[in-house]
Amino acid sequence: MTSVAFVGLGIMGAPMARNLIAAGHDVIGVNRSRPAVDRLVEAGGRPAGSVAEAVDGAEVVITMLPDSPDVEAVALGEDGIYANATPGTLHVDCSTIRPDVAVRLAAEGSARRLAVVDAPVSGGEAGAVEGSLSIMVGGAEADVERARPLLAAVGRTIVRVGPAGAGQTVKAANQLLVAGTIELVAEAIVFLESHGVDTTAAVEVLSGGLAGNAILTRKAPNMIARNFTPGFRVELHHKDMGIVTAAARETGVAIPLGSHVAGLIGTLVAQGHGGLDHGALLKLVDELSGHSQDGARP
Repeated sequence: MTSVAFVGLGIMGAPMARNLIAAGHDVIGVNRSRPAVDRLVEAGGRPAGSVAEAVDGAEVVITMLPDSPDVEAVALGEDGIYANATPGTLHVDCSTIRPDVAVRLAAEGSARRLAVVDAPVSGGEAGAVEGSLSIMVGGAEADVERARPLLAAVGRTIVRVGPAGAGQTVKAANQLLVAGTIELVAEAIVFLESHGVDTTAAVEVLSGGLAGNAILTRKAPNMIARNFTPGFRVELHHKDMGIVTAAARETGVAIPLGSHVAGLIGTLVAQGHGGLDHGALLKLVDELSGHSQDGARP
């Protein structure tokens, strides 16, 4: 059993924390809203009223937070992780943040005799619930190996991709691929519907060929039904595409398709759809095609 302080019990963090409990670990949860902590306690976890309280005596701290400033505040604030954790504590950040921030956190942690790895995840809410996430990890080899048994409780594919910040760089590439694929799946669905094809049957056969991908398998059914209940919110993918485009600009890498999709996601946010699932890119394809929001043609 490892004592784990888990900070951030949202759509992804809550099921990850529950899977750690199921694996036999002692999980102390902290979250901005109390109901999420209460649900963790019902699952066998322990409550904490603050980050400082949660990390006191914890061997490992896992953060799963929305954005870079959130992680910086929780890690570096006066009542945060680095000011209150015992030397030797391992901080595993599973959030999706800027690679340069991950590098700085690792340096700040090291200066306080803490080990830090960036371990962003992919697989969405379903992957978090199933414990089948793909986890790309950056950090010193010894620290990554120390984190591996805990990561194995929440993920199926766990790969060290390099030093501090490397995990976040790979996650940025992941979000670029996911955004582009969702947009193409959305376009394919509207294209198929417009020709009167049995779209569900079409997705089934497409999934078995070269066009097969996880978006078709996991996202297409809800996209066809125009069910955009969030598994991963548009506003979060908008933030992630900002990370991608900034990182690409820094190294002079051209991402013409990625930049276009980033613009489409930004349009959804501007239209007030930031709280929907990122499969809502289909809404824009419907709109540009002159279809109603239920996919019907005029």
